[in-house]
Amino acid sequence: MRIVTHTCSNTEIVCALGLADQIVAVDDHSDYPPEIVAGVARIGPDLAVDVDRVRALEPDLVITSLTLPGHEDCVARLEAAGLPLLVVEPRRLADIPRDIETIARALGAAGEGARLAAEFEAGMTPQHVAGPRPRVLVEWWPKPVIVPGQDSWVTQMLDLAGGVNPFGERPVRSTPVSDAEVQAVRPDAVVISWCGVPTRNYRPAVVRRRPTWQELPALCNDRIYPLSEAFLGRPGPRLVEGLERLKRIVRECAPAVRPCVSVRRDRRRLRRGARRVRESLPRVRGW
Repeated sequence: MRIVTHTCSNTEIVCALGLADQIVAVDDHSDYPPEIVAGVARIGPDLAVDVDRVRALEPDLVITSLTLPGHEDCVARLEAAGLPLLVVEPRRLADIPRDIETIARALGAAGEGARLAAEFEAGMTPQHVAGPRPRVLVEWWPKPVIVPGQDSWVTQMLDLAGGVNPFGERPVRSTPVSDAEVQAVRPDAVVISWCGVPTRNYRPAVVRRRPTWQELPALCNDRIYPLSEAFLGRPGPRLVEGLERLKRIVRECAPAVRPCVSVRRDRRRLRRGARRVRESLPRVRGW
């Protein structure tokens, strides 16, 4: 079978099923497994697929997704070209093993799909955190700041990790947020997971120098974590590793749910001042 995969997650699912040798092309953003994607044709950027290039490859199946705004246009253009499509639309964690099995059945690998789906589900285990759950802001994009909402598997992953998405009650997949809104929720940690940006180009300093964020617990306690979107933003097998990384972040942050450093510094200053006042008072015998 000649397979074209559109979106990183679909490329990774097909490879995890052991069918990489049937892939004839991937989108420009697919980068894993590197030894496999390096040797196949490219069909253009994730949100700007070259339909003519796809058609020229004469695929038996194009596997695509509706995971980002703009994918609808890609799917519509592929459909209009009369290409054989399999479209998945994961939103929740439960959708991902279902999609794995759907893709596997379409490729004649139902047994391997069931195994991979079961392995994924087994990896989604919860972590117990004693005390208050840290509020973890996952940043998909820095300007404007875009974060996941209720209809995102990341919100569920944070819950399993023992943390809380402070914007997890918003009934959206993702949403831009203002500085005032971030100040109101006071995150204990910020996870940088900028979509489509290589991890080497993640810049924690961009977060640290935001003037209105300086008193947030995340910045006061220096809890800013770069975490590749490959482990959070791609609804495929590597979310299991992403969950383990979130668990480590939550474990580091759980004891750090405490006042801002500047507040603790002020308290120390007050204690020192009170001690100096006591020492300056005259000592009275019998007191």
